[in-house]
Amino acid sequence: MSSVKVAVRVRPFNNREISRECKCIIKMSGNTTTITNPKADPKEPLKSFNFDYSYWSHNEDDLEFSSQLLVYKDIGEEMLQHSFDGYNVCIFAYGQTGAGKSYTMMGKQEEGQEGIIPQICKDLFNRIRNNNNTDIKYSVEVSYMEIYCERVRDLLNPKNKGNLRVREHPLLGPYVEDLSKLAVTSYQDIHDLIDEGNKARTVAATNMNETSSRSHAVFTIFFTQQRYDQTTTLCTEKVSKISLVDLAGSERADSTGAKGTRLKEGANINKSLTTLGKVISALAEIASKTKKSKKADFIPYRDSVLTWLLRENLGGNSKTAMIAAISPADINYDETLSTLRYADRAKQIVCKAVVNEDANAKLIRELKEEIQKLRELLKAEGIEVHEGVEDNIVARNNKENERVRTTSTTIAEEAVDQLQASEKLIAELNETWEEKLKRTEAIRIQREAVFAEMGVAVKEDGITVGVFSPKCTPHLVNLNEDPFMSECLIYYTKDGITRVGSAEANIPQDIQLVGSHIKSEHCIFENKDGKVTLIPSNGALIYVNGREVSAVIKQSKASMSCRQITEPVVLKTGSRVILGKNHVFRFTHPDEAREMREKNATPIETVDWNFAQIELLEKQGIDLKAEMEKRLLTLEEQYRKEKETADQLFEEQRKNYEARIDALQKQVEEQSMTMSMYSSYTPEDFNNEDDIFECNWTEKEYEMAANAWRKWKHHQFTSLRDDLWGNAIFLKEANAISVELKKKCRD
Repeated sequence: MSSVKVAVRVRPFNNREISRECKCIIKMSGNTTTITNPKADPKEPLKSFNFDYSYWSHNEDDLEFSSQLLVYKDIGEEMLQHSFDGYNVCIFAYGQTGAGKSYTMMGKQEEGQEGIIPQICKDLFNRIRNNNNTDIKYSVEVSYMEIYCERVRDLLNPKNKGNLRVREHPLLGPYVEDLSKLAVTSYQDIHDLIDEGNKARTVAATNMNETSSRSHAVFTIFFTQQRYDQTTTLCTEKVSKISLVDLAGSERADSTGAKGTRLKEGANINKSLTTLGKVISALAEIASKTKKSKKADFIPYRDSVLTWLLRENLGGNSKTAMIAAISPADINYDETLSTLRYADRAKQIVCKAVVNEDANAKLIRELKEEIQKLRELLKAEGIEVHEGVEDNIVARNNKENERVRTTSTTIAEEAVDQLQASEKLIAELNETWEEKLKRTEAIRIQREAVFAEMGVAVKEDGITVGVFSPKCTPHLVNLNEDPFMSECLIYYTKDGITRVGSAEANIPQDIQLVGSHIKSEHCIFENKDGKVTLIPSNGALIYVNGREVSAVIKQSKASMSCRQITEPVVLKTGSRVILGKNHVFRFTHPDEAREMREKNATPIETVDWNFAQIELLEKQGIDLKAEMEKRLLTLEEQYRKEKETADQLFEEQRKNYEARIDALQKQVEEQSMTMSMYSSYTPEDFNNEDDIFECNWTEKEYEMAANAWRKWKHHQFTSLRDDLWGNAIFLKEANAISVELKKKCRD
């Protein structure tokens, strides 16, 4: 058994935090991370957390700066070694949007900027290549999926467009049915698959107007080691599953200002992350309890798709590491503290990893037994099932159809469903390596064909979308709110006419887009004589460098008739082009860029998604500063009104409390006077009844009065005690109200 390894990493300030002059609230010393509350009293003690690793990546100039390589050396290398030993391993990154999760997991293409996923893949194949033992054969397969709004999407196979079903097998545990596992033989194969998977993720995100932070990405490596023992002439296998997970952003709804659809998306994300938190808390509690009490605990794995799929990685058969990415800025204090507490809880989880040896042979045998049982069950229901995965033939005669009831039909359907799932699994396990390579190649051709149809270049050489050289071919590069998804898609403009529109157009479109305000024939890019001109279609929503460009309709004074006038725009390198509402591009003309470099012109300002959006707002007459000030004034006015209302309510409540105190004090004073009068008498004072009753009463009246007197004399001190206890309640209430109003009152 081993505990989950937990690391925390703090990133540098981003542009937004720098512009707001944020202060750093994070400090790290060794493995201890300390956070300061910017709104608290300076004398208040700081909150400190101890983790396995604390990575200071805030300032590159610091001696304690933690690079991508250091993070991999500490976590990635250890997990890779566990996979060679035959264990399942998992590394997942958690934190709010923009905290650096994707950078830690994926990184950038530049040298030294690669994240854990590319480094672990590169190191895996380096170790395979350097192995000199001829008795060991290695095979590697990968899958890449995205979990968005509790729906699973395959990023590597274009055929699996819909929501994939999550199933559970007694031996395999939870798995995604029909998720493609592609065979790879080198790091370059994995690099290409990751790149194409990210392209598929970006296309889908742009079409649905979402960002990657709204979805969980799970990249899985299936690593098999087959060893031939010359002494016994037997083959043994070790099968390891390496799960690398980039979780969605963990920010709260009130901090994002999300509404409508975005709020529902956030609710689904928060649902999975909340469930993950519940699972972590439950596992942490179990780890701290005795063995007897562990059986009674319920762990809500099935409450979300994410936790269901990660069940083995959380407290199960896996070596697991968690990387918590945090922001150093004071404006993110609440989210950062929440992330640190989340990570602190995860430290207590205990996993029970075992070596997965000879898994396939045992699994195939048990699957065959299960299939035989299912066939016998179906036969008992009057259903005959022939062998085959894809085309099971179910035969029934008419007499049997009449006597089959609803219950038996349901059982039969479930059995057929389970039978088909088991046969798919056994077919996958029996598939040879050569067959896997052929299937991988077929899926690659399909995937590139889909990208080519949309106009997306899979590789920078542009081979998949036409015969032209990218060194001199103008092209569009996508920009996205999430930096990880920016510059992921390239659309080349070929010589002559390049049409842009949707798949529903009558004329085939070279670049196919989907989304809000995208017309079937949206616009045309004309590449002629070294210049690219954008020609909009009638009614198409297009912005170039923040200004709207459209086909306008003008009226002729002479003929009083209307005619359409198209306003073409010549694009220059660096131009920002927005098509519809969601598709933001930067235009690049290689020849112009080369000329600018040769002339040593002033470097163009970095053009990203934020730059394009701010430019759009400014050019449309929206002053961001004025808008912010207006919004601030509105909030201040709202705060003032709410404060006045709160003060008024407080004043009314204060008056009510003071009136109640006065009434209680009067009541206490009256009771005190009565009690003081009673306390001045003793039983001896009432021994002589004749001294008390000196009046001209009849004998009957005298007897009644004497009887009442005797009873009062007997109970007077008991009643006094009861009165004291009753008044003590009023006194206690008066004191409590006085304390609340910060007024002094006598006890």
